[in-house]
This record gives sequence, structure tokens and C-alpha cells, in this order.
Amino acid sequence: MAGVVVNNYGSLPVTFESGKGAVLCDIHGKKYIDFVAGIGVNCLGHGHEALVQAIRDQAQKAIHVSNYYLSDKGCAFIEKLLRITRMEHAYFGNSGAEANEAAIKLARKYGWLQSGSPEGTAKRHVIVTLERSFHGRTLASLSATGQDKFHPPAFAPYPQGFRTIKAGDYAALDSLDETVCALFLECVQGEGGVHVIDPAWAKAACAAATKAGALVVVDEVQTGVGRTGTFLASEQFGIEPDVVTLAKGLAGGVPAGVCLFRGRARDVFVAGDHQSTFAGNPLVCAAGLAVLDELCKDGFFARVKTLGEAIKSQIAAWNIPCVTEVRGMGLMIGIDVDGARMKQPKNAADIQKLCLDYRLDGSGENYGGAGLCVSTAGENTLRFLPPLVITGKEVDAGLKIFKQVLSAL
Repeated sequence: MAGVVVNNYGSLPVTFESGKGAVLCDIHGKKYIDFVAGIGVNCLGHGHEALVQAIRDQAQKAIHVSNYYLSDKGCAFIEKLLRITRMEHAYFGNSGAEANEAAIKLARKYGWLQSGSPEGTAKRHVIVTLERSFHGRTLASLSATGQDKFHPPAFAPYPQGFRTIKAGDYAALDSLDETVCALFLECVQGEGGVHVIDPAWAKAACAAATKAGALVVVDEVQTGVGRTGTFLASEQFGIEPDVVTLAKGLAGGVPAGVCLFRGRARDVFVAGDHQSTFAGNPLVCAAGLAVLDELCKDGFFARVKTLGEAIKSQIAAWNIPCVTEVRGMGLMIGIDVDGARMKQPKNAADIQKLCLDYRLDGSGENYGGAGLCVSTAGENTLRFLPPLVITGKEVDAGLKIFKQVLSAL
């Protein structure tokens, strides 16, 4: 696609044709250990039999029907998702940005209803988000994103009514006043560097928002669907949000997003408030059901936690000078590197390319010629988001490559 599709992604020079488990294969036959999983999307890895079968079976029945009607798979999927999350209502979307757009509109309408003024701009319309947050690339979700690098002047003017505070700043909670309709937060700020926010502060922030009459919206687009070792990361923080947004791993690679709500937020949306042509079609929901069935198996989430802790501990134990911090939850891991501690200074993007280009000795392994796929989360942070079903051997092969690349710097 080089020279045909606009390279908005800065795509790396490799073309994949297939995958199995946590291993990808390019058009030249080289294998790669996948620690990216489509940026957390391929939660069941590549070629998962149950997911493939569910998609194949549903494609033979019906791929899409209009949202003017219900589908059996749509009803089954959302009922199971609501049971797992203990939410009450849902809006289907196609991505994380769309799920967050729905949450933004829901919050604004909630504020308008609470203001008691049927006309004009609602007094309660401000949405508070966190520094280092990321909520999507549409104009409104960019405005909600608390990182200046995502606000280039070329796309201005941006939608107004967003305010940013710093996670961990208790004094900033005083800004949650009668003008605020919602507080948006991520329990782990993925695009912001894989930073886990302080659970005590998160609970205090949510309590302050609720006291002020604002909704609590937790963006679980990257942290949800088992990524951190529970279905929702907010479960581990003791937070009970009014609204939750999900996407990425929700349908194992088929585009899907959802905005879930309950309590005060349950009945805000009515017919016509927010819609999408493709969202929640039977094919997506069949894939989503297959994902939920796998994740609900005994011991699945516990294994994610255990494996994540083992990966972090192993990297820390290497004592490689350029690695300054390893952090994260479950299989959402960030590794900070310092170019000043390298013989030839490299940033995270440089190391990402070195991992991709690496060729692992195949002796005794099934990964001959293997490279390693990793992503970045800032200039000096490498990020691991492997499939949740990754095997111990696949982890070992990937970490072997990662260690050798870092040790050579």
C-alpha cells in the first residue's frame, strides 16, 4: 500500500500476511513475536479457533442488519456484557473514539437536563479530564485528551467546555463544581506512558465528582476486556462509574466499541440522540460473544495478572542501565528507557525498529528468524500489550529478543 494510502500512522516497513497465537508471519516468511496485539485489540491472539468459528458461522447467517431492528446475537452479547460489568444500558459504536464521543454527548445532555433550563447553553456543561489522558482522535475526543501534542493548531478551533486536572492533585478536586457535567478518567493512562493513577486519589476524585452532581466516566478502551487482570480495571480501584467506554479487545479484532451506563446516566439517551449505521451488527456481536466466553473461563484473569507481574519482574531483574522504570497492570506494561545511559543514544521508536529487525536464533525454538513487535507510548516509553492468551514460550522468546536489543545499546 506504500504510496497509495496516506501514511498517517508512520507505518513500519513490514507487511504481515498471517498469524497464530502471539506469532505473526510476514510476506517473506519471517516470524515475529507479537507484543502489540493490534494495540491491545487481538486479545485472543491470531487465528483463535473459537473466534474464527463464531465469525464464520455468523457470516453465513447475517453480517449486518439495520439498528431499526434487533438481532439475536446483538441481544445475547449485550446482555452478557451488562451482566459482567454490572451496568444497565448500552450504546453500540465501532471504536474507542466513537464510544467516548457517545459518552461526551451523554454527559453534556445529562448536564443540560440537570441545569433545568430547556433553552440555551447549560450551566453544567464542563467535562473534566486528566493530564496525560487519551480519549480518541475525533475533534471532541481530542479536546478531552490531556496532552498538548494531540492539539496541533492545524485542526483548531477545538470544541470548548473541557478542563484538565492532574492525577494525584487533591487540591484540583475543588474544581469539580456545579459547572461540571462529568469527570473522565483512565485507571491506567496507556497513551500517556502506561501510568497507573493512584487508586486512593481516583476514589477521592470520583467521590468529589458525584458530590458535585457530575457523572463519573471511566475510559476502559485500552484497560478493559481483561487487559489489566480484571474485566474492567476500575474493579481493582474500587470505583463504580456511571459510564464506561470499551473497545479494542471487545470483539477480538472485529471493530467494536460500546458505551455502557447505569443509575443517573441510564435514561439520558432517547431515540435519535446518537446513532451509527454499522454499530452492533450481528457479525461484531458474534465475535464479541466468543471473546466473552473465553475470558469468563476459570482462571483466565488470574493468569493475566500473574504473567504480567512475571514479565515486569524479569525485566527489572536484568538490571540493564538504560531501563529506568517498569510499570503497569496485567498485560499492559510500560518500560522507560534513558538514551543518556546508552553507548549510542536511542529513543523508544528507535528501539521499536531494532526489535522488529532483530533475527532470533531459531535453534530449539519454533520461531526461527523471529523479530519482536512492540509499541511506544511517548518518546522514551516502550509498551507491551501482548495477546491475553500468549503462551509462556512466546513470552520467553519475546523477552529474549528484547533483552538482547537493550543489552547492545
